[in-house]
Amino acid sequence: MIRALNTAATGMSAQEQQVNSISNNIANANTTGYKTQRTEFEDLLYETVQEAGGRSSSDSQYTVGHQVGSGAKVSATRRIHTMGSPQITDRPYDLMIMGDGFFGLQVGNDTMYTRDGSFTVDSSGVIRSRAGHQLLPGLTVPPNTKSLNIGENGQVQAFLSNQTEPVELGQIPIFTFVNPAGLTDKGGNITARTVASGEAIQRIAGDENAGFIQQGTLESSNVSVMNEMTNLIKAQRAYEMNSKVMGVADQMLQTVNGIR
Repeated sequence: MIRALNTAATGMSAQEQQVNSISNNIANANTTGYKTQRTEFEDLLYETVQEAGGRSSSDSQYTVGHQVGSGAKVSATRRIHTMGSPQITDRPYDLMIMGDGFFGLQVGNDTMYTRDGSFTVDSSGVIRSRAGHQLLPGLTVPPNTKSLNIGENGQVQAFLSNQTEPVELGQIPIFTFVNPAGLTDKGGNITARTVASGEAIQRIAGDENAGFIQQGTLESSNVSVMNEMTNLIKAQRAYEMNSKVMGVADQMLQTVNGIR
């Protein structure tokens, strides 16, 4: 019965972490560029009471073994990098990546990455994120710009008030990763590379597997509230069942302790 108590406790702990992930997804349902987290579980160690293939007699073998599990744990919270739905804003500094990839940000001495394309310009005309991080490759919009055009390939053109021809300011790259699920979240809608994600691959928007850029549009989160509520109910029921197992094991121990 002690084993049952411990096993049920691991199940309750795992479901608690599942609920934590679900609550974070629901809280970020309206966060620009947010990618939903999926909680993944794995079983714990087993005690082998009877080995499959072991001798059952001098001339026969067990065809089925007997193992007793010790519970479950959360093995990972995986980001699901499917694209969120576009939200048209018609604001020239709002950008969305239609497909795979990330915008690059200069954060201190490091390069970090984001799907949140709600950019703006500072007093010097440098394009930055809301938190003030510079959008790579570091473009400066002239002060007499009357309109800005950002093409699907990331090419930025400024139309000045005293000129008829646009001024080429540069090109916004898209960064892709071999394993985007290996990126680590830093908060503030930014992520950082890890050994698991691999090095960032700088690409021209729309080339190979990099998405193209859509100006005047933001990416909504890919959270499905309906799915999250369904997962929440399932997690709650699993937690209740593990709690019930603990109650039954406790009653059985109480019965044993009451034997005279």
